[in-house]
Amino acid sequence: TDPANPEIASIDVWQLAIRLVAMPADTNAYGDIFGGWLLSQADIAGSTLAIRAAGGRVATAAVKDFRFLAPVLVGDLVEVYAKVARTGATSVSVGVQAWAQAEASPAGRRQVAEALITYVAVDANRRPRRLGVPRPIPV
Repeated sequence: TDPANPEIASIDVWQLAIRLVAMPADTNAYGDIFGGWLLSQADIAGSTLAIRAAGGRVATAAVKDFRFLAPVLVGDLVEVYAKVARTGATSVSVGVQAWAQAEASPAGRRQVAEALITYVAVDANRRPRRLGVPRPIPV
């Protein structure tokens, strides 16, 4: 079966939403990966589940409690996992966790960030639209 099939892969369990390598172009003045880059990747990853939960286009409405837990270094393999935490009348809240590891040291895998990001479903005119019946997602 195809794990990318939305009817098979559940949106309310942690799943890999994006995987990439941190590159030199993504560094700050000190040579570390810029926090804004990681936040952007988390937002993109979270939106993939929000789009599925909303059944269409979404816009980022709020980033709550984004926490940087450890630095990301150039060359780290970064994986961002996401899970729908809650759906509302027009919104979808997605929990996001980012993990990183140096290619040469898989044992050094570490969580580098976490957040709760809320997206609003929007229509073709970029106006909020209803999702249907709001439902909490079991944790």
